[in-house]
Amino acid sequence: MSKHRILNTRAPRVDAVDKATGKALYTDDLKRPRMLTAAILHSPLAHARILNIDTSRAERLPGVKAIVTHREAGTRPYGVSPARYDETIFCHDKVRYVGDEIAAVAAIDQDIALEAVDLIKVDFEELPAVLDGRTAMEEGQPQLHEMYKNNICAQIRWHFGDIEEGRKESHIVRTDRMTSKMQDAAFMESQSVLAEMDCHGDLTMWSSTQAPHYVQRTLAMALNLPLQKVRVIKPAVGGGFGPKASCSTAELAACLLTMRTGQPVKLTFDREQVFLHSRARHQFFHTMTSGVKKDGTLTFLEHKCVLDGGAYASFGIATMYYAGSLLGGPYRLKNMVYDGCRVVTNKPACGAQRGHGAVIARALFEVQLDRIGEELGMDPIELRLKNVMEAGETTCNELFVSSFGMREALEAVRDSAAWKKKRALGGKTRRDGKGIGAACGFFVSGAGYPIYRSRTYHCTVVTKADEMGGGVTVMSGAADIGQGSDTVLAMITAEELGLPLDDVKVLSGDSRLSVDLGAYSSRTTLMTGHACREAARDVKRQILEAVGGCLGVPPETLDLKDNQVVSLAGEIDISNLRKEFLKEHKGFASLPYCPNLTFSEASRIAFLERGAIVGTGKYRPPPLGGSFKGAAVGTSPAFGCSAQIAEVSVDLETGEVTVENITGAHDCGFAINVTQVEGQMQGSMMMGMGEALMEQIIYDKKGRIVNANLAEYKIPTALDMPHLDAIIVESDEPNGPYGAKEVGEGAIMPVIPSILNAIYDATGVRIEELPVTPERLVAAIKANPVRPSQKS
Repeated sequence: MSKHRILNTRAPRVDAVDKATGKALYTDDLKRPRMLTAAILHSPLAHARILNIDTSRAERLPGVKAIVTHREAGTRPYGVSPARYDETIFCHDKVRYVGDEIAAVAAIDQDIALEAVDLIKVDFEELPAVLDGRTAMEEGQPQLHEMYKNNICAQIRWHFGDIEEGRKESHIVRTDRMTSKMQDAAFMESQSVLAEMDCHGDLTMWSSTQAPHYVQRTLAMALNLPLQKVRVIKPAVGGGFGPKASCSTAELAACLLTMRTGQPVKLTFDREQVFLHSRARHQFFHTMTSGVKKDGTLTFLEHKCVLDGGAYASFGIATMYYAGSLLGGPYRLKNMVYDGCRVVTNKPACGAQRGHGAVIARALFEVQLDRIGEELGMDPIELRLKNVMEAGETTCNELFVSSFGMREALEAVRDSAAWKKKRALGGKTRRDGKGIGAACGFFVSGAGYPIYRSRTYHCTVVTKADEMGGGVTVMSGAADIGQGSDTVLAMITAEELGLPLDDVKVLSGDSRLSVDLGAYSSRTTLMTGHACREAARDVKRQILEAVGGCLGVPPETLDLKDNQVVSLAGEIDISNLRKEFLKEHKGFASLPYCPNLTFSEASRIAFLERGAIVGTGKYRPPPLGGSFKGAAVGTSPAFGCSAQIAEVSVDLETGEVTVENITGAHDCGFAINVTQVEGQMQGSMMMGMGEALMEQIIYDKKGRIVNANLAEYKIPTALDMPHLDAIIVESDEPNGPYGAKEVGEGAIMPVIPSILNAIYDATGVRIEELPVTPERLVAAIKANPVRPSQKS
């Protein structure tokens, strides 16, 4: 029997009814009196010098209230990483990609705003464009930024252990490559912003953001406002997945326009603008060389990666680090070298996307393990089990895994998917279009450090008991972007205070409520969950101290359970307190007559004794990381791990891949909400399947996106989805609240390689360029001598 009453159940989401009935308000649903509509002028060229910007015709258009360019916005640089502030609100010297922002207009309606944008005349001197990340750093290539010599935004070389010794120990050494395309997050809700400045000079911005705290800081810095004068509120959000984790030009432009006009300003991207703004998945060019002993023990990994990050740095520095650091697990690997290089090109800037930086690197490594296993004649899952880490071990790059259910996850998917039986049926030479493949993954449970250098707490939570007696309100800056963090905070609070879930109200996503770094790096359950539990326990302490004082009993002999105060040391006389409560509520319905004080009575008594009962909680990770350069990126108080088996059918004539079944197991430490953990796993399976088989942003020779819509940018629909089996592994993470850790991003890690390995099992061909489109697969099948007739 579970020791928990609310936790580890399938409690309904606290926002489910509002979202299902259409009552939930998203940013574009919001309206303010005298509200204006904004539009942005984007560059039509990938690379050009700005000679002149003429806004005179647009200014004369009736209904236009303000036009802003770099002249009004200034040229103060901003960005994500303080070491790479390379953006300005509007371009002033050059445009660096098709879609770069030049100006913005506020008008009385959208039609006028768009017409005004068309009336702005910009004179350009077109420059040669850099569109290939592999050649961007060559001598003689056009330079995008003066600060990035040879277009190299950042590079790193890590060396752990002794690679040469690892080579000497190796029985097999092999080198493999994999490339990918830039990808979009394809969230349902496009970016939307509503900004308003009041008569006191206080700026409030509602935005579909993942990170109100970071956006607040960027707005204050770029617009030269005091931090306390800027408030960022996140309404309901229709998905983020990473690209909404940083401040956008839409947010800055809307705020600047409201400051200029004195009227509220709304700006909502259309779908093409979502693609142009991007900040989504980088393009990766990976090369890996690995070695193993005869028994399958990994001896070394040498990894080189070039990241095409588009025109600006965004999250790209962290992306580059994550691409290397997260290969330190989930396998024992004593020797590792990583050479990473992020370049800028004349394409939309890339940033963070689910499984930040590590997804394609993981795909290649897991495919390479299968290829090594084939050379050894060793079952792919047995090879992985041979090398998996256990709890209490430290990776070669100094990441400590305090809990680790990797072995349990692998065994769970192996048994659930009947791996051994299906592999035996196929035999070594099965190439009949039916295939099965396995892979593993490894990811952080929150970034160990904030983006800016600070000792700041990563989150604080304030929980207030109702002064009239009753429930509590939890106030947090955490961003629920659809992943269900509000529900997690409500469940933790209800568990600690012995309350029904309906008696806990959560206010979140508001920078004025508390500090919270945002929804990224799978951090909220572990980090904000800690702070939330601490705040609830603070409320509980104050209530029980007040009640204990009135009853003349030690507060430690009292507890809150099932909406009542219970005594742990025999019967107590509550008659006087009950009489006072009944007298105060004469004429009310549903008055208490049970043997114990109710929570309503207890919280009201506590208020009468002490005034407002407010509990506070906070969380900051302990010092993490090693002494080498870049050691902070990849650190985390805990690490999640996952295993997956994919089963596919391939039409050998057309190259069409149908994913028939995915069985995944994820170590989330402890499932606070079982349904939500399964939902995150299933969402990762869907997203990874799309990236493996369909998703790619396509550019023409001028750097223009040719499929900037959800008709031509293909993502899986309900008709594409296979049967999904989500298996929860609970390893009881000592650094997580109740043992919980991440699931939101880590579950995507094994998806792509498990599908790639299954395709090989079905066809006998390896695809080294993602996504695996029918055209690429058919070409590979035709070029491969293995034929279905060879099936044993």
